[in-house]
Amino acid sequence: MGTLYLTLLAILFALPVGVASAIYLVEYAHENRFVRMINSAITNLAGVPSIIHGLFGFGLFVNLLGFGTSILSGALTLFLLVLPIVISASREALLSVPRSFREGSLALGATKLGTIRHNVLPYAIPGILTGTILAVARAAGETAPIILTATFFYRPTLPSSPLDGTMSLATYIYYMATQHPNIALVRPLTYGAILVLLGIVLSLNVVAIVIRSRFRRGKKW
Repeated sequence: MGTLYLTLLAILFALPVGVASAIYLVEYAHENRFVRMINSAITNLAGVPSIIHGLFGFGLFVNLLGFGTSILSGALTLFLLVLPIVISASREALLSVPRSFREGSLALGATKLGTIRHNVLPYAIPGILTGTILAVARAAGETAPIILTATFFYRPTLPSSPLDGTMSLATYIYYMATQHPNIALVRPLTYGAILVLLGIVLSLNVVAIVIRSRFRRGKKW
């Protein structure tokens, strides 16, 4: 359940912010050196090791803002981790929509916002969803960011608020494989947890592949 809580909260934060940022960069921002720097920074942030995000989240959310080891701290840390991925995927999806769709709508008197809403986003949504699902798959399998900000080795009850800590499959596997006093005894449990986590991540990737394939078959331009 902890994996589900953290991943869903992170995506709920990242999806609107990421799509709105991509729309601004593609549809409103004029191409200049500053915009190119932002695009390069987004691309580079997507490749930053997850432990860096974990240390940053630990310093900012756990210590500075005082959220402690909690679901909120972990979700915000994962939000920072997946946001560049969502922005990049959304930006590429928007750029894949032909320019003629925008020009035709504007020529008929539609506003800029109306054009984006009715003539651009509907065709970009499959690509945005594909990128979002891949971001979910990455967030679900991360250990380093949440082990510092959100999770415990063992918690006997479900969290009752976002400020409570939780357990997750990724950190459970790490602790059972490295910190348990009798690693050989709990190895079957560790392997079982690994299979469950792999199943979740693979399922999310399969969903992304199916969406992308159907979108490509349905493209008529």
